Amino acid sequence: MAPPKPTAAETEILTVLWDQGPSTVRAVHEVLAAKRPTGYTTVLKLLQIMAGKGLVLRDERERSHVYRAAQPREVVQRELVGDLIDRAFDGSAAALVLRALSTGRPSRDELEEIRARLDELEAARPRRPR
Repeated sequence: MAPPKPTAAETEILTVLWDQGPSTVRAVHEVLAAKRPTGYTTVLKLLQIMAGKGLVLRDERERSHVYRAAQPREVVQRELVGDLIDRAFDGSAAALVLRALSTGRPSRDELEEIRARLDELEAARPRRPR
């Protein structure tokens, strides 16, 4: 069974772990506190809860426990996006993409990446007989 979907605060911690790699509570706290005031004990408690949920793994061999994400970023993102598509866009990935593109200005590199992915998807579609 897959772990539950992370909350916004848990996703923020997972992002630190994906970016920094396995980290102590102190290291995670320092990254988060640089963005906004965050208590050390809050980060510790969230990591403990996340370990209980299976979102992070804890290495207890050292005095300072080291935490790492239980799943790669891509797996968690895929699950979160899938849930968002189902809940907010009636299962339509196209509606999600169109909304995302209408709310921000993608960079030239992002547009090229999107075009390349669309080309891959188009090439992989089975051809209909005429």
